[in-house]
Amino acid sequence: MFPRQPQPWQSPPSLQEPLQKRNPAGPWVRGVCAPPCPLTSSCLSPCLFPPEEVEDASEPTKRDRSHLESTLKLNEDKPADDFSGALQRLRKIYHTSIKPLEQSYRYNELRQHEITDGEITSKPMVLFLGPWSVGKSSMINYLLGLDDTPYQLYTGAEPTTSEFTVIMHGPKLKTIEGIVMAADSSRSFSPLEKFGQNFLEKLIGIEVPHKLLERVTFVDTPGIIENRKQQERGYPFNDVCQWFIDRADLIFVVFDPTKLDVGLELEMLFRQLKGRESQIRIILNKADSLATQELMRVYGALFWSLAPLINVTEPPRVYVSSFWPQEYHPDTHKDLFLKEEISLLEDLNQVIENRMENKIAFIRQHAIRVRIHALLVDRYLQTYKDKMTFFSDGELVFRDIVEDPDKFFIFKSILAKTNVSKFDLPNREAYKDFFGINPITSFKLLSQQCSYMGGCFLEKIEKAITRELPDLLGSIGLGKKPNVLSCDITGCGETPKNRYRKP
Repeated sequence: MFPRQPQPWQSPPSLQEPLQKRNPAGPWVRGVCAPPCPLTSSCLSPCLFPPEEVEDASEPTKRDRSHLESTLKLNEDKPADDFSGALQRLRKIYHTSIKPLEQSYRYNELRQHEITDGEITSKPMVLFLGPWSVGKSSMINYLLGLDDTPYQLYTGAEPTTSEFTVIMHGPKLKTIEGIVMAADSSRSFSPLEKFGQNFLEKLIGIEVPHKLLERVTFVDTPGIIENRKQQERGYPFNDVCQWFIDRADLIFVVFDPTKLDVGLELEMLFRQLKGRESQIRIILNKADSLATQELMRVYGALFWSLAPLINVTEPPRVYVSSFWPQEYHPDTHKDLFLKEEISLLEDLNQVIENRMENKIAFIRQHAIRVRIHALLVDRYLQTYKDKMTFFSDGELVFRDIVEDPDKFFIFKSILAKTNVSKFDLPNREAYKDFFGINPITSFKLLSQQCSYMGGCFLEKIEKAITRELPDLLGSIGLGKKPNVLSCDITGCGETPKNRYRKP
């Protein structure tokens, strides 16, 4: 005989009482609770909840984005400013007045910063740095509104970003491999090829059709993991970061309340940021996860950790908020977080609005450094020629000059004669390495860098620094049309005089 199958227990109507029960995924919902099953413990769940109500209650509320769109002017239909004429003029100034001296004295081997046409015409770059899983990728998704779309960057509690990801504008969603980006001379990333193929495999570009990306480019970086050695990455991580830092218009260093410790890799990163303090914005993300008292303690601990790394008189600007699309947690300072977020967005919009002025100032700063480098090499060479005699050993003479340049007043003579600021002088130790691979005899004196038709290299770069670039910057600031700027107005088309040529 077959054993009798147990029948499900039916509770009488009097026991089917409504009961308020808290759903773990949402607010209190109403369900029907039944007594335990008398025959088997797996016949029915004690409390049955309507699945439709549970699903609706568990959906998180999205934050309003109206302040973001208004601050970044994403709703405006006016076309972007056309700076094509100014960019063409800037490119011409660089190639005719700055690059000849830069190549003649091999400035790129000292600073390893080669300026390409793609970099001159590129959009402002915003760089995201910081420890792993602090919300860098989530912040980019939030700024661009990419959450729950096919375009969103992958995020998670574990270290998720292992590549340098460049998010830029394109007509449709498209992924570009790093090898392709480095081979495309029209982009500003072709110099990255010098870091090797292992790095190019860790470089990826994503084109997204978004209005904000028409005016700016975002760069997401791998999170800093303090227990990881440089050689384990397979490429020079700090050198790559330095390349992006040198070209970034705005640098967001992101932290969260759980990752405030400073290790060797983060300390090295802040050394690389030295001199760029005006472009650094420190962000304490996920601030709505803390109570008020805890937030104050975390804020103080963050400054305590970063104080030895930022050697400036003024403290850096720190933004405290939560940059993701979900609503702020209840019982937190929502108004404060919203004001902090708007302040950060205004900083970002300011960089976008001043992109042409920043580009001209960057090229002028580069020209000043090239000029100082050429003057120093010329002074090294002149000292070498003065100290050389018929019986001198050229190698020993120049080694003495390089080891102790102050003995021969090389740097002091530059300050005395050429109106150069002592704060712009490069490190003396850098020239030991520079002349180690570039023999001094391979250079010419500045007095010999002149031609009848082209003029003198030094006079051309000085004219670019003192006249051409300031005039171009002034035309942008006064609201003039950049494309009407010509040599007839600025006088930049005059043939430079050669003071070394006999009349």
